[in-house]
Formats: sequence, C-alpha cells, structure tokens
Amino acid sequence: MNRIHFTALTSLALISACTPSSDPVEPEPVVPKMAAEDVALKTLPEIVDALETGAVTSEALTQAFLDRIASTQADYELNALISQNPDALKLAKSIDEARAAGEDLPLLAGVPILLKDNIDTADNMPTTAGSLALAQNYATRDAALAARLKANGAIILGKTNLSEWANFRGARSQSGWSGMAGRAKNPHILDRQTCGSSAGSGAAMAASLAAGTVGTETNGSIICPSNANGIVGFKPTLGVVSQEGIVPISFSQDTAGPMTKTVEGAAMMLTAMATDGKGTDYVAALSDTSLEGKKLGVLRFSVSDQPGIAESFDAALEVLKAQGAELVEITEFDRGVEGYGDKSTSVLLHEFKTTLNEYLAGTPDSVSARTLTDLIAFNEAEADRELSVFGQELFYEADATAGIEDEGYKAALAEIKLATGKNGIDRLMSEYGVDMLVAPSGPLVPVVNETGPDNWPAWSGAGYLAAVAGYPHLTVPMGAVDHVPLGISFMSTAGDDATVLSFGYDFEQASHLRVEPTFIASSLGAPAQ
Repeated sequence: MNRIHFTALTSLALISACTPSSDPVEPEPVVPKMAAEDVALKTLPEIVDALETGAVTSEALTQAFLDRIASTQADYELNALISQNPDALKLAKSIDEARAAGEDLPLLAGVPILLKDNIDTADNMPTTAGSLALAQNYATRDAALAARLKANGAIILGKTNLSEWANFRGARSQSGWSGMAGRAKNPHILDRQTCGSSAGSGAAMAASLAAGTVGTETNGSIICPSNANGIVGFKPTLGVVSQEGIVPISFSQDTAGPMTKTVEGAAMMLTAMATDGKGTDYVAALSDTSLEGKKLGVLRFSVSDQPGIAESFDAALEVLKAQGAELVEITEFDRGVEGYGDKSTSVLLHEFKTTLNEYLAGTPDSVSARTLTDLIAFNEAEADRELSVFGQELFYEADATAGIEDEGYKAALAEIKLATGKNGIDRLMSEYGVDMLVAPSGPLVPVVNETGPDNWPAWSGAGYLAAVAGYPHLTVPMGAVDHVPLGISFMSTAGDDATVLSFGYDFEQASHLRVEPTFIASSLGAPAQ
C-alpha cells in the first residue's frame, strides 16, 4: 500500500511538472537544517549565519550549549562556569519568534554569550568575582557592556569562573581558582593551567560552551588565558568598552574584551560591546591583505628560552613575511623606571581600595561586606573555604594605602604610564619605523600545583606594555607544543584597535593554527575518560 501511494504521488508530480503554466513560480530556497550540537562547535560568524538562515533555532542552539556545559562538567569537572541563566531558553525562544515574524534583528540576535563573573547583569545570576562574600550580589542594573550585548540581541547564557577577585587577592595565587567554583581546568590538558584571571572564559570558549565569551583585563587577564586555551583574545584600548558595572581593580588599566575562536568573531563582539560612542564596525575593517607592505617590530627581547617558544614564534613570523610584511628585529628595551614593578603594583593597590569600596557601597543589602576591610574579615572567618589555597596579602596591602589622593601614587602612575606608552610602545614603533609590534603572547603554561600558588616558567611576551599603557593587544593562536597552545601578540598605539584586529585577521587567515581541545587527562599523555 505504501508503495502504491508513493507511485501515485510521483505520477501527480510528473504530470504537474509537464503542465504548461503562464505564471511560473520560483521555489523558495530550502535551507538545510543543522544539528544544534554541530552548530555549537562552530565559530561565532558561522553560528550567526546558521541562525540568520534558519539552519538552527536559537532555542535549540542554547539547549545544545547547556547540554555541553553539563556534559563537560560531568566528564571532566571543567569548572568553567559559576552560574547559568535560568531564563536563557525563554529568551532564545522569544528571539526565534521575532525572527519568524520577520522582524529586523541586531548583530548577535539569539547568540548565547558567557560573561566573566565580575560583570553585573540585572537578571537571576549573582556577580560574585569568584568570592563567597558576593554570593548574593544580584545587581539591579546591567553593566554597560552587558546592556550593549543585550541590545544587540545576545543571550547571556551564564557567568564564567575566574581567578578570585580577578587575581588581585594573594601575592601568589593559583590561576583560575575561586572560592565559588574551585579551579577552572584547561580543556587541552586538564592538569595544565588555564592562566588567569579570565580562566573560565578561556576554558569555556575553547571547549565550545558558548558562541563567544567576555573576559576582563588589568594586566594580562584576557591575553594569558586566551594564549593558554588556544583561542583569540582582544584587549581593546582603555575606554573603548565601559568599565561601568564591572567589579574593579584599576580604573587606569581595567577593560573588558572578547574571547572567541576567530578574529572575525572578536571583531563582531567588540562591535556589539563597544561603549565609546564611535559606532565603529570592526568587522568591516578586517582585511586578509592588511599585512602587505607593512613593517612589524619583532620583540625578540621578550622571547624566553622555554623549549618550543622560539620555534613556534619563528614559524609564525614566516607566515607574516609570506603575507607581505617586513620584519624588524628589536633585541632590547629599557623601561627607564627604577623600581618599575613596585610602582606598578602600588598603583593597583591604591586604585583597588578606592574603586572596590565604591563598588561594594553600591551592592544590594544582601551583601554584608561593604568595604575592603569587611572582605578581609569575611575571608578570615571563612578561611577554610577562602584561604586554603592562597592568602590575601594584596587585600591587606591595599587596605593600608591612603587611596588615590596619595602623592606617591600619583607620581608612580605618571611614571609607569610614560614608561609603557610614550616611552614604551610609541617609542619602539617610532624608533624602529614599524606599524605594529609582535611577540609571543605568553609562556607554555605549566602543570598546576593543586595545593598552592602557580609555579611559572620563564615568561615570554611583553603584554604588560599594552596593559599598563591602555593600548590595544590581540592574541591569535599560533599552534601548540605537545598539546599546550601558544598565541602570537599584535600590539599598537592607543585607538588603533581596528588595525590590530585586521593584522591579526590576515595572519589567522593565512595560518589557521588554532587547535581544538582533546581533554587529555594529564601531561603524561593519558586520554581523559
């Protein structure tokens, strides 16, 4: 019976096809549906395309990411997230309905995004900075960047784990550890560091737990975890993304930025996040020929002797040359500031006390700690849960400062800004006649010391220059050494964000060196079970 029915339908179709018609109708193009779990593994631009063409719904995609979050936690205890948005599926469904109704939708409509858990959102998720002291910190307003992402259609899927207090609590901390969620693990090799402080954002992005993630940086906290987890990370010029609504460390250095699989994805997110009022389309500025005829300053002085670093970096430099760039070696650099490290730390200590006290004063009544002094007391009372891995020496030092009215602070701030900006990146670019500076983005991250602070190898890279100066800094994957990822850095002067992204895009399109994580259990090579 089924065979006869099929034959009849086929005959009708053939008769219809042979019947002349005075008004032929073009058939609607059929968009093949895609499995949401497959779309979740793709890059942000590919995910946006799948949503816009109807290959997948936002609701199905959001569920696929939630399923991945659950499975990676169950299988590997990745600890990449602190909280999930209980309204994410409802938000996704409403965007699907708007799309089906033919509404004109913004850039990231229906795209699930994860925010670092020091960024306020006015929803049913607290902003904890990883600390148990802020477990009930439910903000009543979105951070400015969160509001921008929502206005551009993004779904805030959850909040990511981080080095507690953005790595500004202990003199020596364990990267990626927080009292709220434990240690975020590196999905490439689970016993390797994720680096910090945006550890969860880096691990989550590498493990495809969202279409994109947001990190924050004071000094290396976007670039280092992006390097460690084998993804793209972009720290924009200070002020391109508003600091409003972010648990602070330093108003002279803090910024949020995108962490994605590709440079184009980072450009899309920055276009959506930027709050500087310029309305720059960073995607439109990308070009895969932007390196042609340009001069790049190679910060050779920043390359350590850690095995594999120089070889990977030199291979990446060959790609830059093949794309038409001229390389200029820079073998030495003198900051010219006596006691630079102490002065740089002093600036952060003074600003942290002032800005954190202001932030805490504006938290809801459910937060009992209203000052840095209160936080110190809380940690001492909860020492078993909060101080078991590392201490709070920086809290003590910051609380003892006189704040930002101190004349010593003002002098130190002026010195370090000059050393890294005008006499740092700007001088190097001018003196060597180059359009951009390139360096390794960091070291090959070591095995984690589970019971105590990080044990860092010799450092590679000079990202502190861009961090302290407030200049743009992009890291792009340049492969891996024994499954441990590495990135190459692009740095330039203030406001040159679009060019930095475009140079990195050109390199990325010619190299394609990002590697997918394989969740290896340990550095001895055993696969995860």
